Amino acid sequence: MNNLKSTIMKIKRKYIVAQNHKFLLIIVILVLILFFRFTNLEKKVYWGDETYTSLRIAGYKWAEYSQIFDGKEYTIEDIQKYQRLTPEKDLFDTIDSLAVEDPHHPPLYYVLGRFWGQWFGDSVAARRSLPALISLLAFPSTYWLCLELFQSSLTGWVAIALIAVSPFHLLYAQEMREFSLWTVTILLSSAALLRAMRQQTKFSWGIYSVTLALSFYTFLFSVLVAIGHGIYVLAVERFQSSKKILNYLLASVGGLILFFPWIFIVISNLSQIQATNSDKIDRVPLLYLIKTWALNMTHVFVDLQFGYRDPFDVQFGYNNPVTYFIIPTLILIGYAIYFLCCQTSKQVWLFILTLIGMTALALMLPDVVIGGTRSINARYLTPSYLGIELAVAYLLAHKIFAISLKKQQQKLWQIIAVVLISCSVISCVLISHADTWWTKYTDYYAARLGYFINQAERPLVVIDNPWRVLPLSYSLDPQVRVQVAFDSENLPEISGKFSDIFVYNSYGGRSQKFRESFEKVHRSQLDLVYKAELTFKGREISLWKLRKTTGNPTPSQITSP
Repeated sequence: MNNLKSTIMKIKRKYIVAQNHKFLLIIVILVLILFFRFTNLEKKVYWGDETYTSLRIAGYKWAEYSQIFDGKEYTIEDIQKYQRLTPEKDLFDTIDSLAVEDPHHPPLYYVLGRFWGQWFGDSVAARRSLPALISLLAFPSTYWLCLELFQSSLTGWVAIALIAVSPFHLLYAQEMREFSLWTVTILLSSAALLRAMRQQTKFSWGIYSVTLALSFYTFLFSVLVAIGHGIYVLAVERFQSSKKILNYLLASVGGLILFFPWIFIVISNLSQIQATNSDKIDRVPLLYLIKTWALNMTHVFVDLQFGYRDPFDVQFGYNNPVTYFIIPTLILIGYAIYFLCCQTSKQVWLFILTLIGMTALALMLPDVVIGGTRSINARYLTPSYLGIELAVAYLLAHKIFAISLKKQQQKLWQIIAVVLISCSVISCVLISHADTWWTKYTDYYAARLGYFINQAERPLVVIDNPWRVLPLSYSLDPQVRVQVAFDSENLPEISGKFSDIFVYNSYGGRSQKFRESFEKVHRSQLDLVYKAELTFKGREISLWKLRKTTGNPTPSQITSP
């Protein structure tokens, strides 16, 4: 009897401690969420995909923007005119520009972005505050999913904590793109499916149809998530005809019917989609793929950006600290999935595995077999990373608070949790104070190039790549003038009113030909100011300054910070 009372008292103490820990965890999470997601929104490089998003939200087509590719001088205001909302362009123009030129990007986020811009303006901070605000919806969505999946509020709070301080989610919460919204719709549709399977009511299956349609209207890869849901339902029902399968099929068809207007647009413009994504089918070495997959998976929890000289490639080795984070993180992820499969029912672990595996396999296998680079884009694997975070959250919640574990074992897992979250918090601190990060890809160096150019009194920048004009413009001061000249056979005339003339190259071998033609036509020599070689597709980023061979004296040197 005394042993029973002692056990009951022990359980009560454990419960009280767990409740106190949960309350403290909630407070810390709320502070971290607000601090990280809304700090320095305007500071980071506004990179190419973000400028492309702004172009679409403003209702402009590429054909209209390309009018500035005529070799004339333009101000920063002239260039960014195509990023701003004007009375001449309305919501229909936003949708039309996507339908005609970019149909693989459904319109939901762009429509929200247009309304947001009308209410709060066109500054970089205002634009990025929309995805930051949307990202907050991921937390109640995660909690709901954990309740449906694990029937555990504690696991829900641990999962929220992991997502709140995840450097991966922070980066895309501060980016003017649809991926924070996609994260929310993945979580919502997943929770809605589990609820519908549990309740088996018309209303609950209707909610699933709506959330599925919202996910489709956010990002087309939601189709992979929906396929994973289908595999899950069939496997749970052992591939036998049942009412749940029938209801699931009806709900899925309902979601597709709601999405049908855009399905029609996608089918009608398949050639445009293929042309836009043709650069993603280049074959890359298998080792490069594996290394990038491992690195991206680690970035879900730890992203310190050590040793980066090339945002497309990291050389692992004893002299690069990032190496020491990858193996422990992958071991933790592997053990979390193993523990999940051993400790939970088929309905639980199968859902997590389909969420992780469907998107990952659909992107990775084609890249390995026929070539491609889609799987190295971390944002495309968001469903897989969410599944991994749910598995790790279940592991930590169980190990830290389980009564059956010895005190020493609990202590060990508490230390592991503290180290993991501390690394995530440190990553978020570094990210929030940085002006660029690896997710900016080719525009990683835009702020650095802008520094050199802005030092000049009356600078002109000649750019050989029209795609890089808009991103660079956000790092340039108003006094800078820009000329776009991507045809080395028809170079523009250069006015004599500028104190310094720069040539910005980002085309690799083609850029060298451009520079040689430039020097020949203008009877001048270009001196290298800055250069960064990119392993990805053999590109390079370089900035050159004109040095006249006759006439004006050599401009003064500009030094690096």
